[in-house]
Amino acid sequence: MSGKGEVKFIGLVKSAGEPSKIEIFPEFCLGLEGLGDFSHVIVLYWFHLRDDYKERGTLQVVPRRHPDAPRVGVFASRSPSRPNPIGLCVVELNEIEGCILVVNGLDALEGSPIIDKPYFARADAIPKASAQSGHHVGPNLMHVIVKELGIGGEKQCLIPEKNVLIA
Repeated sequence: MSGKGEVKFIGLVKSAGEPSKIEIFPEFCLGLEGLGDFSHVIVLYWFHLRDDYKERGTLQVVPRRHPDAPRVGVFASRSPSRPNPIGLCVVELNEIEGCILVVNGLDALEGSPIIDKPYFARADAIPKASAQSGHHVGPNLMHVIVKELGIGGEKQCLIPEKNVLIA
């Protein structure tokens, strides 16, 4: 194995926000057949603004949303600066308009190339997943939700009405 591979981009983020729109290129539109049966989609995307020699050489980061957090290895973070600039997020699929996916929860920027994949709860959800103390669970909003529910001391919790696992 040479250590190199090839990725085909299947679309682009057309608009970011709530909702976001992801355009799938016409040559891949047939691949959307049956996707409308899913409530959520795992979106793999390319951090196109971080695809350079310097950013791909980053191996340790301090999470930007948590400047007081300790420096961690890039593989223990969601930093866009990494050897392979691939992003991942689970989004709610609202509708499919031709070759356009309308989604909520996308954290990619407008113009980000899209790589792949639906979300299979049976295969992709890990209910007992956890992280050691000191690893942040996400944006401050998640901390607020956990505190409001009065379960801030637990390592993980499920918010049933949103079907969101905070680990």
